[in-house]
Amino acid sequence: MTNPVTLPFSPIRIIDGVAYLSGEVPFEADGSFAESITQQTDTMLGRVKARLEENGIRMRDVFSCTVYLTDKAYFAEFNQAYARWFSAPLPVRTTVCAGMMVDGAAMEISVIARVPA
Repeated sequence: MTNPVTLPFSPIRIIDGVAYLSGEVPFEADGSFAESITQQTDTMLGRVKARLEENGIRMRDVFSCTVYLTDKAYFAEFNQAYARWFSAPLPVRTTVCAGMMVDGAAMEISVIARVPA
């Protein structure tokens, strides 16, 4: 999986059995962003899932997420969509309201996961 923009950082690093996934934004295949928060959430977490699976990691291995939303008004709709992607035990999560570096993105997420033995 590639990012539409080449930036000077690794998309994922695996160190001592722990995977650190750089911030993923909800780019569609054509580089655009969906209008709805639900669709942006699903696209973003689909990108996370694909990046993890490329490295033999599953969503259930995620234990920490940091989420950035551009508007706190998105929180409830984001939460509903986010909840469909994880099951117990749920990852810990921090959600912050912040500006985005990529115009059109309503959110970004970084993830930490264990690498299965």
